[in-house]
Amino acid sequence: MSRGDAGDQALGRAPPARKTEEELSDATTEVIAPSASTSTAPRRSLRSRPVLGDRVFRTVAYAAGGTTVAIMLAVGVFLTARGGQALSTSGFSFLWTQRWEPQEGVAGSFGIAAVLFGTITIAVVALAFSFPLALGTALLISEALPGGVKRAMVTIVDLMAAVPSVVFGLWGVQFLQENAVPVAQWISTYFGWIPVFAVTEDGQRLTEASAYTSSAFIAGMVVALMVLPTQTSIMREAFSQAPIGEREGALALGSTRWGMIRTVVLPFGRGGIIGGMMLGLGRALGETIAVYMIISPIFTINWEVLKTGSNSVSALIALRYGESSEFGLSALMAAGLALFLITLVINFTASSIVARSRSGAEST
Repeated sequence: MSRGDAGDQALGRAPPARKTEEELSDATTEVIAPSASTSTAPRRSLRSRPVLGDRVFRTVAYAAGGTTVAIMLAVGVFLTARGGQALSTSGFSFLWTQRWEPQEGVAGSFGIAAVLFGTITIAVVALAFSFPLALGTALLISEALPGGVKRAMVTIVDLMAAVPSVVFGLWGVQFLQENAVPVAQWISTYFGWIPVFAVTEDGQRLTEASAYTSSAFIAGMVVALMVLPTQTSIMREAFSQAPIGEREGALALGSTRWGMIRTVVLPFGRGGIIGGMMLGLGRALGETIAVYMIISPIFTINWEVLKTGSNSVSALIALRYGESSEFGLSALMAAGLALFLITLVINFTASSIVARSRSGAEST
């Protein structure tokens, strides 16, 4: 007997009746069991029915995206259909044949080995010049310049992307070819022991200026200026998305400005750096008129980037399109298809990397 029950007996009151476990269980069931009206009530949807404006916007957006994809597929199908005759004639020799003398029914008379090598060489030279410039410019704009100067610099970089290719080509022909020759000669003199920087003919070193003027090196320098705005814009956007809290935290812990950039901004923007570089590579691979104006076309693989004589797939198409036969046009379409597929893969990969670079964790 508890003390409460003893008190009730002393006062002449009967102690309260205790409920059994079965009674407690039934009471609990009554409390938690939903009522019939609650269980049968219709569920309310949190999604509102789209209004007319939303439906129109969705339709237009899907139509625009579908049209873009359809155009890309149509281009690929067109190039495949037009280049099918040449590809069926050459077979896999199309990839490793250097000369370009398309003859119907003659396998091995043409191929893209030399022009594809020249295309990649010019693009690599362009990236070697543009990447450090783009990275430094993007960091300057996002981390160092004050508001007014920053906006002016962004405008200048964006305007560079609007300059026509032929203008860069003219600048390269009239200014860069003459003034870059001493630089190329200096590189060949002191680094010519590296085969790629040598300028030779039959084992003899060439010193005259004409051996340097129309090289992949100079063409790559011109293309570097053309891809610089694209790379800078993408890197700048990636750097600007670095979290403010992590920036301020690094500075609060005693980090220098450069230390904050090195430990916070650069790791966070790694995806944008890689994506911007690859998008610049895609642009450099497809550049036509500026390269066509500078290089001296050859159809052999030239391992010496400082030496006159190079070629690219796009320059080949521009050079031979107007004078080719029906079969020659098919061969040019096949070359265009190869360049189309290469740039498509590079740009798609770069866009995927940039899209994933919104957080530092995703970009690592």
